[in-house]
Amino acid sequence: MVSGEFESMKALHGASRELTPEPIAWGTFAQADHVHFFLCEFVDMTDDLPDVEASMKMLAELHANSSSPNGKYGFHVPTLQGTIPQFAEWTASWEDFFTKSIKLVFENEEQSQGPDEEVQHLCKETLSKVVPRLLRPLETGGRRIEPRLIHGDIWDGNTSTNVETNLPVIYDATCIYAHNELELAPLRPVRHRMGKQYVKAYFRHFPISPPEEDQDDRNALYCLRWDMNCSTLYPGNLRYRKMCVEVMKYLVEKHSDGYEGWARAKGEEVVSR
Repeated sequence: MVSGEFESMKALHGASRELTPEPIAWGTFAQADHVHFFLCEFVDMTDDLPDVEASMKMLAELHANSSSPNGKYGFHVPTLQGTIPQFAEWTASWEDFFTKSIKLVFENEEQSQGPDEEVQHLCKETLSKVVPRLLRPLETGGRRIEPRLIHGDIWDGNTSTNVETNLPVIYDATCIYAHNELELAPLRPVRHRMGKQYVKAYFRHFPISPPEEDQDDRNALYCLRWDMNCSTLYPGNLRYRKMCVEVMKYLVEKHSDGYEGWARAKGEEVVSR
């Protein structure tokens, strides 16, 4: 866990020194090999949310200036969402990477909360119809995206304002190189204080990926991955699972024709994966 955070913060600090504290070291206690530590620069922070425009401008610049070292999606060490390892193996296609990532999240959630026929059906439909419908168009029809370094857990618990510089600061990262819009997933839930105003500000500095009309549904899909992981973290608490069921119902019904139906309706060549 701490090695993943160290490498995450090291990568982020290399891309944006003003936005992140400098990581110093990580390791294991010599006389307690089950105890590990992560050491970074001390930053005195306020209790306030970061400025909307400044934080999203700096985040967009971080994404713009941090392409994948090998052109693939993933990360060079395992990173965790909470206490749960996330999929981070290098993968050439974003659709393939995200499919493997959210499939692992679905499997982890079922192990935590137990099997449910409705959830199993919706997860299957999400993988077979919704993911291809919303993600394949990003990389076909002359459109393309690039893997960008993302923090992976941007919400009001991992952001603040530097007292000395009055600039935004982000920390507690779980990095991967991903579609940059994945970064905005935790800004969707209404339970968070950082919300739509931050998303709108972000897109003033980093253009929405085409097809632009799919952005909100992509955000819902990306947030589904985030909320299902939250469900995994709290066995016996079905609050997050219930929210995820409603999101999957909406996405599966809206995109019931899948990618192939969309491509034919748009007059685009159907690309198989």
